[in-house]
Amino acid sequence: MTEQAKQEITRAARQAAAELAATAGLRKGDVFVVGCSSSEMVGGQIGRDSSLEAAQALYEGIAPVLAERGVWLAAQCCEHLNRALIVERAAAEAYGWEEVCVVPRPHAGGSWATTCWKRFAHPVAVEAIRAHAGMDVGGTLIGMHLRRVAVPVRLSVDHIGQAILLAARTRPKLIGGERAKYTEED
Repeated sequence: MTEQAKQEITRAARQAAAELAATAGLRKGDVFVVGCSSSEMVGGQIGRDSSLEAAQALYEGIAPVLAERGVWLAAQCCEHLNRALIVERAAAEAYGWEEVCVVPRPHAGGSWATTCWKRFAHPVAVEAIRAHAGMDVGGTLIGMHLRRVAVPVRLSVDHIGQAILLAARTRPKLIGGERAKYTEED
């Protein structure tokens, strides 16, 4: 992977994460889930061409944006680990997520989860979360880890590397029917 390609992944990831964090109105302590196929980022087929270099470039773009806001990053593992997530121990404790025992590797968890495991201060794996927003880089299907109700967000960035980028924020359910009010002004 060329230095230019890595820099472009980092730039696109930084821009996408900043746009989504702003659009979603993320606050300190919120959770941002990222599913990533490093294979797709480098032009391969998901699950076939894992790239630690591409995953590291993605991390360099996303992590500083979230750290600046005090938002927790959750890294979705691949299907071989049942799409478990790598999170900081402090986030797992704050949200009451039950830890499971596994250490991701590029071909069992994916390069993205492996990168986050190595970069986090105190990483742990958990089976399920409910994130406030998230990015799907390369068709990894993060919806199972988003809060209800997920709302698609169109970003100015639609690819990271060669992978398609999809993003979502979440909002509380609107309940109560036609007589309900949803803002103080109603």
